[in-house]
Amino acid sequence: MIITSLFDSMPQLGGPGLPSVALCMVLAGGLDPTSDLRPTRVGVRDIVASLGEGHAMFRATVAPSLAYAALFAVIGGILFLALELLSIAPLSVSAAGGFVLLGPALLAGFFAIADRHERGRKPTLADVWQGFCTMPRGGWVVSFVCALLLLIWLTDAGTLYGFMVGQVPQGFGEFLRAHATVMNFLAFSSLMGAGLAFILFCVSAFSIPLIHDRRANLVSGVVASVRAVFSRFPVMMCWALLIAGVMLLSAWLLPLLLYALPTMAYTSRAFYHRVFPQT
Repeated sequence: MIITSLFDSMPQLGGPGLPSVALCMVLAGGLDPTSDLRPTRVGVRDIVASLGEGHAMFRATVAPSLAYAALFAVIGGILFLALELLSIAPLSVSAAGGFVLLGPALLAGFFAIADRHERGRKPTLADVWQGFCTMPRGGWVVSFVCALLLLIWLTDAGTLYGFMVGQVPQGFGEFLRAHATVMNFLAFSSLMGAGLAFILFCVSAFSIPLIHDRRANLVSGVVASVRAVFSRFPVMMCWALLIAGVMLLSAWLLPLLLYALPTMAYTSRAFYHRVFPQT
């Protein structure tokens, strides 16, 4: 923990890039700032068990969880309506994919609800706001990375759409007819989105909950997250594909988002506790 404290203090001595420089210096000296954050061995059974725990937490906190998730369901509905009115419905898939990229930035609210419930208190929607207000600055940095990758993704998808589909009006009716140009756009844009999603998953899958629980700062949290992903790569890819599949489907079928978003948030928290159990 001495090394972790060192990282917390060093950004005050220089620019934003200093934590990365400090990390290189410490690793070069043979020290590991994440030595107390070693991921345990997990399997597909742990994912299944975490899903059960996530569902149980949703049932225990159904009112604030639904209220928080409803905000994003309404935003999604407005966005889909705008895409229909502008006759660019194929971009709805890109918008749904963008929600997957933004998802990690929303976890603080759900984690705050779960924390209050586990303390034996009744959670309310106000706990969501409190969760963001008390989130350490490392969590805000990771959230900014999520927003930045979302902006890159939407810009690239829009540019690709202009080149491949052009000015041909495409409402949802035409979109569902699956024209060849639209299918080609979806194929190429999905490849781009998968690359960005993989990067973000490696960085944020476990860093955000570690930072939220104040078990790590920005540098050590990201390093521990990447280490966890690559140490059990097949299992982590199953977990990543499950998250992506559920969130893409629920972003398209918006009423499903009311259940899927909080349940997957609580599931990710449960899975994190299995990968990095409290000692």
